[in-house]
Amino acid sequence: MTTSLTVAELKPRLELLTVIDVRTPAEYAGGHIPGARNVPLDQLAKAVPALRSASERTGIAIVCASGNRSATACRQLADAGIAVLDVAGGTTAWAQQGHPLDRPAGGRTVWALDRQVRFVAGVLVLIGVLVDLALPGAHWVSAAVGAGLAFSALTNTCAMGAMLGKLPYNRPKAALPSLDDTLAALRR
Repeated sequence: MTTSLTVAELKPRLELLTVIDVRTPAEYAGGHIPGARNVPLDQLAKAVPALRSASERTGIAIVCASGNRSATACRQLADAGIAVLDVAGGTTAWAQQGHPLDRPAGGRTVWALDRQVRFVAGVLVLIGVLVDLALPGAHWVSAAVGAGLAFSALTNTCAMGAMLGKLPYNRPKAALPSLDDTLAALRR
């Protein structure tokens, strides 16, 4: 079961909940809700046993940048029988309401993954249009990007986001706890 939780409702309960940030490690290092632990969305299945253990002790709040990835994570955890709270608006709403973000030493701000996807998709469409001017018939590049975005929306997956998340600039420069360390802490 998933219930939505506003930032105003999260703030007084922050010490009582286990907050799980499902963004990429680089996004997390760029600034996260104080006390949040990073379990990237693509690693969530591996974290289910530890999250089940943590949910027996505290409530679990799931957060991302804006709410899209956290909604996906909440559905996956609900399917696994884990009750979670979905933080509406994510870390963006948290920061917009004037709450501080923790940043590890050396952490740098990176664009949210959904913003990176929009940028790359837009650039690819533009390139496809420009190449088509020089080589008529090359509009297939733009058509392929459009088809990929439509497929992404229909399946609620994002292959481009998954690929961008693996690029070096999306890996934190600051030392963060490993996923295994995070999962061990959740089991305690």
